[in-house]
Amino acid sequence: MGQRRLRHISTRLHWRYPQVQLFSTYCAYLPVIINPVTTMTEKLNPKVQEFQFHSIPKTTKWESFQKVIYDPSTHEIFGRTKKSWYQLLVFYSIFYICLAALFAICMKGLTATLSDKEPKWKLEESLIGTSPGLGFRPISNNTQEGSLIWYNLKDVQTTQKWVRLVDQFLQPYKVQQIGKNYQQCDYEIAVKEGHVCAVEVDKFGPCTAENNYGFNSTSPCVFLKLNRIFGWVPDYVTQPESEMPDDLKEIITYATSNNKSQVWISCAGENPFDREHVIGFDYFPSRGFPGYYFPYTNNDNYLSPLIAVQINVKTNVIVNIECRAWARNIAYDGGNNHREGSVHFEILVDSKN
Repeated sequence: MGQRRLRHISTRLHWRYPQVQLFSTYCAYLPVIINPVTTMTEKLNPKVQEFQFHSIPKTTKWESFQKVIYDPSTHEIFGRTKKSWYQLLVFYSIFYICLAALFAICMKGLTATLSDKEPKWKLEESLIGTSPGLGFRPISNNTQEGSLIWYNLKDVQTTQKWVRLVDQFLQPYKVQQIGKNYQQCDYEIAVKEGHVCAVEVDKFGPCTAENNYGFNSTSPCVFLKLNRIFGWVPDYVTQPESEMPDDLKEIITYATSNNKSQVWISCAGENPFDREHVIGFDYFPSRGFPGYYFPYTNNDNYLSPLIAVQINVKTNVIVNIECRAWARNIAYDGGNNHREGSVHFEILVDSKN
C-alpha cells in the first residue's frame, strides 16, 4: 500500500513539475557517465569490481625474431603478406626494366654521335688544344727519381737499368715495318690515304742497343717525341728566329725548301752553369721531325717519329737539360710550373766508386 502511494505521488510530481523528472533521469544515468566500463561490467557481472586490462604475453628474443621473419597470426613475412611481396616485386621489376631501357636508349644516342676513328672534339674544340707537348725517354719507373737520369760508369747494374728502359720503349719500333699499310716516306712522295710512314730505327747513329744507347759512356742517348694531337698540322719555321741557337739557324738557312718542312728541335743546358758542363749534342736521324709524319689521323700501325739526342756531359755533376720544339703553332713556356713546347730533364754521370 505504501509503495503504491509513493508511485502515485511521484507520478503527480513529474507531471506537475517537469524539472523533477529531468533531475531523476540525470541521477539514474550518472553512474554510467562517470564510469561506463565499470558500470556496464557490474550490471553484466556483479562480482567484477574493477576493469581488467589485457596483458601482453611475455616472449623471448628468439621468439620475437622468429615472429619478425614469419608471423603465424597474420601470415606475414618480414612484415608483409605474400600478396604484398608479390606486388612489390612486380613494381620494382617494371621500374628497373624501364630504367634500363631508358639508359640503353641514351647510350645508343650517345654512341651514334661518336666515331671509332676520330674524336668528336678536335684541336681548338678539344681540351688537348692545338699545341703538342714534347716528351722524352727513358724515364725511371721510380717516381721519386723524377726526371733524373743517373748512372755510375763503374756499376753495370745502374747502366743496364736505362738500357732496359730504352729497349722497352723502342720495342714497337723494332717490329718489321714492311707490308700492311707501311710506307717509306720522303718529302717528294705524298703519304697514301690509310697508310703510315715507317720509322727507321737503324738511322739513330750510335744510339743503338749494341752501343748500350751510350749509357756505358759519358754520352747517353735520350729519345724525343711529340705528343699526338688528332688532325694537327705543324706551321713550319722556314726562317731562322732570333731565339734559336746559332747551329740551328745555320741548318735552317742552308736547308732546301722541302727539308724546311720539319718541326725543329734544339737542346741546351738550362742555366749558365749547366751549359758549362755540356760538351755537345748530336741529333739522329735529323734535326727535326719530318713533316710527312703529320697529321696524325689514327691510322693503324702509326708510330710517332723519334729523334735520338746524344748528350756529351761532364761527370760527377747534375746537368739540367731543356729541349724545345720549334713551330709557329707550338706555344713555348719554359717555366717549371706550366711548361709548354719543351721538356726538362737532368743527367748525372757518376764516375766515382
